[in-house]
Amino acid sequence: MQTPIYKTRRPVINFLLLLALGLWFTACENSETQTVVTFTDLAFEDNFDTDGPVDESSWNYELGNGVNNGLPIGWGNNELQYYTARPENIKVEGGMLHITALRENFEGAAFTSARITTKGKVEQRYGRIEARMQLPWGQGLWPAFWMLGSNIDEVGWPQCGEIDIMEYRGQDPSTLIGSVHGPGYSAGDAVSKEYILPQDRFDTGFHIFGIEWGPEYINYYVDDVLYNQITPEDVEGEWVFDQPFYIILNLAVGGNFVGAVGPDTVFPQTLLVDYVRVYNGPN
Repeated sequence: MQTPIYKTRRPVINFLLLLALGLWFTACENSETQTVVTFTDLAFEDNFDTDGPVDESSWNYELGNGVNNGLPIGWGNNELQYYTARPENIKVEGGMLHITALRENFEGAAFTSARITTKGKVEQRYGRIEARMQLPWGQGLWPAFWMLGSNIDEVGWPQCGEIDIMEYRGQDPSTLIGSVHGPGYSAGDAVSKEYILPQDRFDTGFHIFGIEWGPEYINYYVDDVLYNQITPEDVEGEWVFDQPFYIILNLAVGGNFVGAVGPDTVFPQTLLVDYVRVYNGPN
């Protein structure tokens, strides 16, 4: 967030302005109830109103165990699922996108699920990106709503940048994590902050997960709560978030982030998405 510059010949006015700005920034840092929608110029939305497969004018399926994407088996995270485009794993029904993880033997994997992206179809620099979702529950489930830099094929990861709008461990149903990854601050060194839902769980109802993103800041929201702001001063390397990014939705099973699947985790488990919306922000 950039500080406005005021020029005046009157020192008292300068002092009062600086004092007011200081109080404003203190309020911004300490308050947990900031205004959510400051960007209202809608650039893209999918309300998942038509039953059947996802709209392939907006979404791509990413299939397999990671090998097709140039990664080790397990998508580089020791995940256990094989992603498919089958309706058993992904479909639009009843006004919702359903991404469903199943326990089954499939192409050498013990689980199946789905992952979709907007790469090459819906890409955005700055703005508000949000989704209304209900999350699954159980040890070893890893749903995510996140973004990668559109230049990933040219520069690779983490140089392309990654914005994790929402990651969640199924065994901890009241807590989510928002993060950024980039050169010098990726994987276990990502810049992250948790948000704990007061006296509630993310698997028992729908919540809105979003970011508002502009030059030199990314604000993280859950419903009407601003719980984190990340700026260039917060990262231990190059700030790579001033370029277009694309959206990813997936439900992983197992992996380094969540650990093994628990013996009491019941399948199938479904990530429900009511809508995804993108609003234009500052140029």
